[in-house]
Amino acid sequence: MFEGIKNKFIKLFKSSTSGTEIIRRDEVENTIRNILLEADVDYDTAQIITERLDRRIIKSGRKIEMDLVKEYLKETITEILNEIPPALDILNAPKKPYVILFLGINGTGKTTTISKIASYLRKNGKRVVLAAADTFRAGAIEQISALGSDIGVNVIKHTAGSDPSSVAFDAIEHAKARDIDYVLVDSAGRMQTNKNLIDEMRKIKRVAKPDLTVMVLDSMIGQDAYNQAEVFMNEIKFDAVILTKLDTDARGGAVLTIVHQLKKPVLFLGTGQGFDDLIKFDPKWYIGKIIP
Repeated sequence: MFEGIKNKFIKLFKSSTSGTEIIRRDEVENTIRNILLEADVDYDTAQIITERLDRRIIKSGRKIEMDLVKEYLKETITEILNEIPPALDILNAPKKPYVILFLGINGTGKTTTISKIASYLRKNGKRVVLAAADTFRAGAIEQISALGSDIGVNVIKHTAGSDPSSVAFDAIEHAKARDIDYVLVDSAGRMQTNKNLIDEMRKIKRVAKPDLTVMVLDSMIGQDAYNQAEVFMNEIKFDAVILTKLDTDARGGAVLTIVHQLKKPVLFLGTGQGFDDLIKFDPKWYIGKIIP
């Protein structure tokens, strides 16, 4: 996980076994900026990191020890990640049923992520119902139905091509009647520039009135993940992000780009295909993975 950025930082900071190798300040800025860019961190975010790092090390004069650079870099990235308020602990939802709407382009792992969240809630003693509101594809209804069966939660569904909002509405009414804690609403994921999709998402939000809207993004596509999220943010709005496929993300920069550019908390990280392959996002964990 994150081998690209991790190995580059290992090489940089282990170039001296004592950790006291001296490096020029201008070399620090250029080297670290390049590492971040190669890890798929967008230019603006990489620039902010290097500028803030430079402000930390400027008091050291023209040259600085490498071990101190490493500590300052960790402090800088921590600062950026902590500028965003932490995500809501969904286990302590303030109302019942608590409705979560999931957005995301086909292929991001959205429906699989919903099943992971459902499994997580179930294992913590919560009652959950799923809404198969991606009625655009019959395969999507079949997928979430199969996943719901595996987890042991009910799936409210209509026929393919039916109104997605009515599915969400029926799932919420089902939850209210049965004192269910959470309604997790799947949604269509055809291209984000499709006007019909945007209109469909707006209608679901009006009808379902979700308490939390979550954008599911594929970490593997890097900058494109931010571009996708930006369209949804401008057109629909969302409250938090879940990043998927972290187990196959060698570059590792998507997290930094998403947090800094979107100013939205990261709720969970997907680290595999299993129901348990989901971890709460923790800045300390992330920094430990990219700067060993």
